[in-house]
Amino acid sequence: MYDVLIVGCGVVGAAMAYELSRYDLSVCVCERSNDVANGVTKANSAILHAGFDCPVGSLEARLNVEGVRLAKEICEKLDVERREIPSFVIAFNEREKKELDALYERGIANGVPGVRIIGPEEALALEPGLNPGLIAALYAPSSAIINPWEYAIAMAETAVTNGAVVRLCSPVTDIEKMPEGHFKVTAGTDVYEAKYVVNAGGAFSADVYRLVGGNDLKQTNFCGQYYVLDKNQGKLINSVIFPCPDEHGFKGVLVAPTVHGNLIVGPDSYVVENGDCVATVSPLLEELQEHGHRSVPGIDFRQIIHEYAGVRPNTQIPDFVIEESGICPHFINLAGIKSPGLSSAPAIAKEGAKLLEGCGLVLNEKKNFIDKRKRIKFRELSREEQEKIISQNPLYGRVICRCETVTEGEIVEAIHRPIQPRTIDAIKRRCNAGMGRCQGGFCGPRVHEILARELNVSPMDILMDEQGTFLLTSPIKEADDYEA
Repeated sequence: MYDVLIVGCGVVGAAMAYELSRYDLSVCVCERSNDVANGVTKANSAILHAGFDCPVGSLEARLNVEGVRLAKEICEKLDVERREIPSFVIAFNEREKKELDALYERGIANGVPGVRIIGPEEALALEPGLNPGLIAALYAPSSAIINPWEYAIAMAETAVTNGAVVRLCSPVTDIEKMPEGHFKVTAGTDVYEAKYVVNAGGAFSADVYRLVGGNDLKQTNFCGQYYVLDKNQGKLINSVIFPCPDEHGFKGVLVAPTVHGNLIVGPDSYVVENGDCVATVSPLLEELQEHGHRSVPGIDFRQIIHEYAGVRPNTQIPDFVIEESGICPHFINLAGIKSPGLSSAPAIAKEGAKLLEGCGLVLNEKKNFIDKRKRIKFRELSREEQEKIISQNPLYGRVICRCETVTEGEIVEAIHRPIQPRTIDAIKRRCNAGMGRCQGGFCGPRVHEILARELNVSPMDILMDEQGTFLLTSPIKEADDYEA
């Protein structure tokens, strides 16, 4: 019998587990995928938004600003890549200038620090890579960029370190409210019991809610596509660049650097059937280039190294849905967590904990809560530090991923963390091996080999990413043939 069972381990589920692991509670997280942060969280803009875009008085507005403040603290404690950079929204005509005025007023009302409207001279002085045809810009210095999957992984790992349990490959297919008042939850092939259930199902939150009879959430998922450009484009700008929303309310295609030194351009927006529809669509994808050039003319789209698509989980309710179910007591919905969900995640988790406390859950803080996490990032060490770590562990002297300078020591350390990665892409999300220019073309086979060795499984059992993505299906030679 768990005190709380959380459905879903994207950034919201991970933040919820992290928050609850502070207390003397038994917490279980059931995740449908074979890794945490493998849905909405792994494919987004990786931005902690300043908060000027949220409707005044909304949950989004309040939790965005608070979430960005909390994220700074969490990233420092848990060693997550994060970089504070400003945001610009740029206008090229009078209609767009009026949009800037509205965003500015909204930002002031939402308590966004330092937000102001500036002229073209100041905008170009602050960010020379901008299109010189702009007539005004909204400037917000309190935004940041982040490694979104590492952020979720860090919180989930810390929750596990503090006693929480994360069950992967455990899609929740049935939730039954028992006469005694607790829940019986079927996830994968296992059955769990819990006093409280938190729905952090992301793009599948409405489906999870229907398992307890909730039919008043209507999920409409939007897909957005992105380009990732090589690091030689990453220094074109040092800010997040947004266009003005158009006449239909579309927020437009942004241009932003990443914490790893690349440049991203995206997203567009179109409705998809469900959260698994993340294939890129070539004719639509190519339109991003025109939008990107309108904001930053110097982008060289010949330097594209990757493209991806991610889903934004919307419901018919324009705000976040954070509430105890009206039809099923002790069932908490954290649904419709679209943008700025990444920015708001830790604040959403605190809101969820308050709801659980209001339902009767006793929150007694642990005296020995571990809130620290540190990784070795070999490429960031000084020469002396590198030599010292190699003398202690020679695996750090073997570079596996040349593009990102990731060593075998880092890969092995990642494999033996509290939530064990079992796929090549799961390693990529933890230490960047395969994230560079060749996208794993060089290091992929070596990562595959290291995974099989460290997990003590056959190479044919190693997946690229999600279930079914096998790279090897059968040997073409037996071991004896190689020896001969």
